[in-house]
Amino acid sequence: MSGCLIHGSFRTVMVRAPLMRLGKECLGSGLPRRVWCYGAQSYRPFGTAAEYTVVPLKQVVELPASVSLEQGACLGIPGITSHRAVHVAGSVKRKTVLVQGGAGSVGACAVQLAHQAGARVIATCRAESDREIAVRAGADEVLLTGGNLADRIRALAPGGIDHIVEVAFAANIKTDTEVLAQGGSVASYATNVPMAETPFWQLVFVNARLFFVGSDDVPAEAKLEATRDITKALEAGWPGLNISQIVPLDQIARSHELVEHPAKAGRVIVSIGD
Repeated sequence: MSGCLIHGSFRTVMVRAPLMRLGKECLGSGLPRRVWCYGAQSYRPFGTAAEYTVVPLKQVVELPASVSLEQGACLGIPGITSHRAVHVAGSVKRKTVLVQGGAGSVGACAVQLAHQAGARVIATCRAESDREIAVRAGADEVLLTGGNLADRIRALAPGGIDHIVEVAFAANIKTDTEVLAQGGSVASYATNVPMAETPFWQLVFVNARLFFVGSDDVPAEAKLEATRDITKALEAGWPGLNISQIVPLDQIARSHELVEHPAKAGRVIVSIGD
């Protein structure tokens, strides 16, 4: 299988020239190239938290010159997941999309990708401090969660929401059901508890469609489409995701602690070295 060996300063984002090959043929001059990759961990024993990793060439994407290596290290899982969650039900052009958790990594990517695809985007977030993240990602309106959220969403979208990107299925499916338009859809990539109570008949009455998105098993063509759209968004000036801290590889346990108990919003990057 054609592949490339990735080495980098920030979680596998630099390709070393002598090692990037397609079959017997080197990919050409001008290497090393600045890239980001995805799927280094999926169904494989080793991931990107290592000095070296090998991935199929099709899973390596050139990073625009204006984008930092740190930002490239953030894109794989959030980018693929969010793109599928936005587009799994079909085109969102000229539709109203609700992104629940629009300040999170997948949520912010989803806001930007829905915006890029021509949707009107309403995002929710838990704190006033998160509002700027969702706005910078491209949200047209941002609502804080809690209280009469469904009423406030309906006030912004009297005809209902066409598509919802959902981060907490069990917690939010009741609200999602209340605001869905006839024939609307929900794409959920996470849940707050594993066993969710689903308002079946209410969903039936609006002819709702439910999708569950796991990034590892997104169809191959959808992953390629995601990389194209993510690159296009970056080239158009999207600043990407917030980065809260950079941790050296020999302190990787600390990086997990920061993810589990974040002091501030943003991605935690593992630095592999110079």
